[in-house]
Amino acid sequence: MKFPVVQICIISLLLTSSLFMLSTADTSTCGGRCNVRCSKAGRQDRCLKYCNICCQKCDCVPSGTYGNKNECPCYRDMKNSKGTSKCP
Repeated sequence: MKFPVVQICIISLLLTSSLFMLSTADTSTCGGRCNVRCSKAGRQDRCLKYCNICCQKCDCVPSGTYGNKNECPCYRDMKNSKGTSKCP
């Protein structure tokens, strides 16, 4: 009886740690790109928030600190509730 319980515990720990590593890696990739994108923004906290949201959905961030949105059509075309560009 103890053997299946131990196996289940070990398997669940391995799965949890691998999922954590995947989610952490994705966030750091977006964070690094968004740090560059928002480096000259007047309101960096807001820029970083929306850039990270857009990066996670689109898996890309345009190069530079402004413009170049044609490099990432998903990022370019994402709109907020007012119909303006959501992504900085």
